[in-house]
Amino acid sequence: MPTHFSRRSLIRGITAATAVASLAAGLAACGGDSDAATTTDAVGTVTVGQLSNGAAKQAELKVSEVKSISAELPASVRRSGTLAIGVGALPDGFPPLAFVGSDQKTLTGAEPDLGRLVAAVLGLKPEVKNSTWENMFVGIDSGKVDVAFSNITDTEERKKKYDFASYRKDNLGFEVLKKSTWNFDGDYENLAGKTVAVDNGTNQEKILLEWQSKLKKEGKQLTVKHYQSKNSTNLALVGGKIDAYFAANPGVAYHITQTASSPNPTRSAGTFSGAGASLQGLIAATSKKDSGVAKPVADAINYLIKNGQYAKWLTAWNLSNEAVTTSEINPAGLPLDNS
Repeated sequence: MPTHFSRRSLIRGITAATAVASLAAGLAACGGDSDAATTTDAVGTVTVGQLSNGAAKQAELKVSEVKSISAELPASVRRSGTLAIGVGALPDGFPPLAFVGSDQKTLTGAEPDLGRLVAAVLGLKPEVKNSTWENMFVGIDSGKVDVAFSNITDTEERKKKYDFASYRKDNLGFEVLKKSTWNFDGDYENLAGKTVAVDNGTNQEKILLEWQSKLKKEGKQLTVKHYQSKNSTNLALVGGKIDAYFAANPGVAYHITQTASSPNPTRSAGTFSGAGASLQGLIAATSKKDSGVAKPVADAINYLIKNGQYAKWLTAWNLSNEAVTTSEINPAGLPLDNS
């Protein structure tokens, strides 16, 4: 993620009360690091979206080792027979990306699911290591973690220590009531005359206030609202006090699944790059610099893209609007003055 502000906004934006309760029960006893309880699959299959409590549509995907890709792995990783996958979801998790599942013990989410898919292509047993955000990077640095899948934004600052293999767009999103006809359509001009809620101290607030300033110079009005909690924001949306909520896109995707069967379902009204208008932000698998892991991981992701499992994984978690066409090794990241 670009900053700790963005990470905080993601957690605030996507944690519902029921999720908090289950996460607290499942994670409170954990320290700063743990080997997460994860799902097991039959050889040649990976089931995504398990135990998601409605956050995903479970799907069984066929995927087996691709020896031409696994041969690229460093010898030490091949010999170990496991892929140590870092996830920084302690203490509270961040659905739909990584959180304790409905059984109160198993780590589920889009991120560990992709890690398991990549491990299958590499012919390795996935070993998910759940930790705090900071300790996840310690794990990479120490070699205890081969690669992290944890909504990590590709930045030029991080490239000083890590290699990246991109796999998702780093997007912000607009959430509106399903009955609303408004769409962002990638143009801030469409916000004229609208009232939009955003969380304080976040990357999306910074962007929204910049748009507000531009519109004001054009003689147009954009009203920005702040609420103390996600529930307050939801009530404002349902009650017509705001037209839209601007938040981390995975959080929007998660809340859409939670409202689908309610009297007031919501939908996505468009996305915008978390890196701003001049650069598409990217989320990337993160490994120790020059460890030799980034290339086989990128090749594994590209195999999944080419063969359809990638699209099915995103669809399962309602994240298709963050799809990339290819996994790149160390693509242009958030610049040093905004890392």
